[in-house]
Amino acid sequence: MKAAIITFPGTNRERDIRVALKRVTGRDPVMLFHRDALPAGLDLVVLPGGFSYGDYLRCGAMAAQSPIMRDVRDFAARGGHVLGVCNGFQILIEAGLLPGGLLRNATLRFLSMDCRMRVERAGTAFTSRWQKGATFRAPMAHGDGNYFADDATLDRLEGEGLVAFRYVDDRGEATAAANRNGSVRNIAGILSPNLRVCGLMPHPEDLVDDLMGGTDGLPMFESLAEAFATA
Repeated sequence: MKAAIITFPGTNRERDIRVALKRVTGRDPVMLFHRDALPAGLDLVVLPGGFSYGDYLRCGAMAAQSPIMRDVRDFAARGGHVLGVCNGFQILIEAGLLPGGLLRNATLRFLSMDCRMRVERAGTAFTSRWQKGATFRAPMAHGDGNYFADDATLDRLEGEGLVAFRYVDDRGEATAAANRNGSVRNIAGILSPNLRVCGLMPHPEDLVDDLMGGTDGLPMFESLAEAFATA
């Protein structure tokens, strides 16, 4: 698998993603700055978390206008796989690669804690190592992670199986208490119609080794490595 990680001014989770990808592939991903061009032959592009451009204006709005995002849009249009985590999810939405919006957390406070997610769509390049309904733990660290979309968009996401992850409690139930940021329908992550673009707010890359406190997030990166095993 040939992967690239894109950084913007204010990105701070690129090393975490790099560790996760190298663990499952044994090779370093390509590290790119927002003024670079995407190299040829990539299988995966990752937009990591952080505070691109200081989260001024709207989170991800300025990064979505960075030169490299033209390449990312073209890459996605050609069927390339793109993963956006936290601020990366915000950038994907602002760039029009995923629908909806990410609002201020319902508490109006920055959230830094573990959450639990349930896998709503298995069998994709991002989720094949989980079964549908499996739950896993992941850290969250965001102030604007409250996913919102209009009812028609939400119904389409649900009807087409494009909700990837949902916030749940320890029993695997999508309760209000488990939904710390207030996301509509407990949505934690979504997929594009072709299942090749995925965005989520929590950070699975921060639980890929026992030294990190667990390996709950490892299946996402194992799924990606398996999808491109011959690449």
